Amino acid sequence: MTITDSTEARSALIHFLQENAPVTVITGAGISTDSGIPDYRDSKGEWKRTPPVQHQDYMRSEAVRKRYWARSLFGWPVLYHAQPNSAHYAIAELQKQGLVSSIITQNVDGLHQKAGATNVINLHGYANNMVCMGCRQISPRLDMHERCLTMNPEFAALEAAAAPDGDADLEADFERFKIADCLNCGGILKPDVVYFGDNVPRPRVEEAQKALQESNALLAIGTSLMVFSGYRFARQAYQNNQPVALLTLGRTRADDLATLKLSCAIKDVLVSAIRSN
Repeated sequence: MTITDSTEARSALIHFLQENAPVTVITGAGISTDSGIPDYRDSKGEWKRTPPVQHQDYMRSEAVRKRYWARSLFGWPVLYHAQPNSAHYAIAELQKQGLVSSIITQNVDGLHQKAGATNVINLHGYANNMVCMGCRQISPRLDMHERCLTMNPEFAALEAAAAPDGDADLEADFERFKIADCLNCGGILKPDVVYFGDNVPRPRVEEAQKALQESNALLAIGTSLMVFSGYRFARQAYQNNQPVALLTLGRTRADDLATLKLSCAIKDVLVSAIRSN
């Protein structure tokens, strides 16, 4: 069943949650766009822009890393300073009411936690942390950001529009950019996130699979589920005869698996569901 009317969607969502509580929620970029964080895909699930950096390219090419960090000077602060919107708070409230159990998020912005949610599984990591690919030490990304600003004053003086996941629309002579290395071992620093071409750590996948198994249904919010790392949970729920609901505008990879699809504005439906529940 597909519903496009917001009022009907609110009633259908409330019914789905009450009939299947507790429900596991999986979220994607669509829930954070109202917090000022751009997304990658359009309503058809197609790329709006060039796909993000690939893990293998980042690791083997210094030129790729220079371009990444130069653009990150302008894109990442948007991610860092972003605040939860009413959709994040609504999910946290549904969790407090016992209707939602765990939250699996494909986002790397930490906004669910900022909104007070618990039992959040950061499937793709957390963009405000750094990991050294040599010694594996975790460090704050803010330190890396400030070091790069100090080392590259000519880049710090530029301006660029923010893009998804801490990227920005900047073209310059990136060869001149100086990258800050790990202070502990001099190794390559990388945001502690899963890039395209890399794999979600197996323990994290198993944690999410267990969370879904221990709930009664799956509700996907703001995600096209085009990436397999997220789609696998819709498939798991379907194979285990757990109802699957989708709250997002446009096409998703799991449309054929869903028992309920709410093709409506995410924030409006979630907030009205909280007020009516």
